Amino acid sequence: MTSEIKKVRQGLLGSTSFSQIRPETRDRLDAMCRVKSFSAGQIVAHAQEEMGFIGCVLTGILRMQKTLADGREHIVGLLVQGDIFGRAFDGAAEFSIEAATEVECCAFPKTEFETLLTQSPDLERALLLDITNELDRAREWLIVLSNQKIVGRIAGFLLLMCSRFRDIDHILLPRPEGIEVKIPISRADLAHLLGTRPESISRALHSLNDQGAIDILEPDRILIRDTKALARVADEDEIEAIATLQDLLKNHRPEH
Repeated sequence: MTSEIKKVRQGLLGSTSFSQIRPETRDRLDAMCRVKSFSAGQIVAHAQEEMGFIGCVLTGILRMQKTLADGREHIVGLLVQGDIFGRAFDGAAEFSIEAATEVECCAFPKTEFETLLTQSPDLERALLLDITNELDRAREWLIVLSNQKIVGRIAGFLLLMCSRFRDIDHILLPRPEGIEVKIPISRADLAHLLGTRPESISRALHSLNDQGAIDILEPDRILIRDTKALARVADEDEIEAIATLQDLLKNHRPEH
């Protein structure tokens, strides 16, 4: 097995939606895939531009970015290992896709992918599950962004990282005293994602640090000490309704 095919299978298996596709379907995906690399800041696809491929993130992080009418940029979501992007049987997206970090992704030629999709019910089911999961993540994100206070949005973002990024190397590190989180995007990107300014992000993190919910180890390394405290700041009733966070909030309580 070549190194590129190993990367492809690692990326696809990183998506739980695609973990159950048949071996023969995976072999056909392997055969059509070409690994593409992008440097941080590079545009993968422009808004209103039809992509010629369906992509799967292998390593790194992509940002989905929308330019507002007044020229401001707003990040509407992040794509991480195992995430599928591109629109099969459809036109262009309303947002651009850019590399937030160094990125490798698998590119399946769109026409070939669509042909395989019509021939493989298992791939069709996997793509449908992936879309459903994406909708669930969007709903979770709306809960975080609905908080009027920036410190609440930061608290919710840190909690979501513990579920969204739990299977990605170098992002989360369980420690006896808590969960160490490596924030994988720049402070400017985080501000665009949360609808605020970089200096507001800094103030919010220091507020959480002063409350004992987190320790700031480095500007991009945070130790979460008290997930329940973060949930309270992020609006506990709303956050605890997110299924992927329920076990985290139950099992990571501070010791007294």
